[in-house]
Amino acid sequence: MPEPDSITRAAVAALDEALADTPVVALLGPRQCGKTTLARALAPRRAFVSLDDHATRVSATADPTGFIAALPAAVTIDEIQRAPDLLLAIKRAVDDKRTPGRFLLTGSADLFLLPRVSESLAGRVETIRLHPFAECEKERAPGRFLAQLLAGELAPRVAGSSRGRAATRTDLAARVLQGGFPEAIVRSRPRARRWHLQYLESILERDVRDVASIRDGGELRRLVELCALRTASLLNVSTLAGELGIDRETVTGYLAVLERVFLLRRLPAWHANASARLIKTPKVHLCDTGLCAALADLDGAALDRARERFGGLLESWVVEQFAAQADWTDPALRLHHFRDKDGIEVDLVLTRGRQVWGVEIKAAKSVQPADFRGLARVASLAGTGWRGGIVLYDGDDCLPMAGGMLAVPVTWLWSR
Repeated sequence: MPEPDSITRAAVAALDEALADTPVVALLGPRQCGKTTLARALAPRRAFVSLDDHATRVSATADPTGFIAALPAAVTIDEIQRAPDLLLAIKRAVDDKRTPGRFLLTGSADLFLLPRVSESLAGRVETIRLHPFAECEKERAPGRFLAQLLAGELAPRVAGSSRGRAATRTDLAARVLQGGFPEAIVRSRPRARRWHLQYLESILERDVRDVASIRDGGELRRLVELCALRTASLLNVSTLAGELGIDRETVTGYLAVLERVFLLRRLPAWHANASARLIKTPKVHLCDTGLCAALADLDGAALDRARERFGGLLESWVVEQFAAQADWTDPALRLHHFRDKDGIEVDLVLTRGRQVWGVEIKAAKSVQPADFRGLARVASLAGTGWRGGIVLYDGDDCLPMAGGMLAVPVTWLWSR
């Protein structure tokens, strides 16, 4: 595993483009995913201001307009969610002098979900998401698997003799359990688990309180733990509320907070009728499977004893790989899941306008025709918008299947 600081982030090109023509660029993602490192490396000659510094934060909060006016012409402001009142002052400064790349903001919470923030900076800001390391970034691969899928460039291929390959193939479970946080991937698994648990505590104590008023941090932590146990399952707010002993409205508010600090992803349901999607049940995914495994007390031995639990963890991991690649491949892409009244499911449905792709995820070394049933159902509903479907599996060969679909090795996610 290369040192995290030596890994080139795939978001660099998008950041360079945004800074060249947009006055405010916001680099958002979970704390400790590498935003500050990337921002410093990308623009070493820019002034750098960190709002994690108490004295700086006090000064910024006391007089936002004066603070912004005193900054150099090009500046990076780190952890902007710690002083959100600066955003209005930034708007005024940009309106007075609209210079491309004037402000590079990093944030460990998505303040742009707040209406007053998104409205005040509309037309002035471009947001770029940074995830924990995607597997292709760790492997220094181009990260073009998603682009090839969208372009219809994936083709059947038989790997040939597999003699000797099994001994050298990287264990898929180890990748999933590791997750993508830079600090975690260089540690042994016991040390990484300790880091993940302390990481969650720091998020709940600091970033959450920056963006929301939480009545009971213990309730929020228990909710994260329950979501870790249920990752990749349909979201049932009533069940969560019952187990926590709190009301549905509080759980709904907590879930929104966890999304805002990038710990949790609600994957909406897809339906051919756009209005029907609004009433379908989303799936819940923790955004980093290393953190998820630590909270669910899962390791390699536990997964060997309960392989069904690996299926959900693998699904969340693949969803995050696609989410990361989507952000540098095509930000217009939308991610969904599918489930109909007959219980037929597809783990991941990708849409771009009326175009639809399907991805099914199997924790198995072989595939069966039945594994494509959900994809066939989505294809029939999508009609002329259907662009293709794949089943990702833990095999070596890319195999043609009925309806022009493919069984694709999961290793292609990080080798292309």
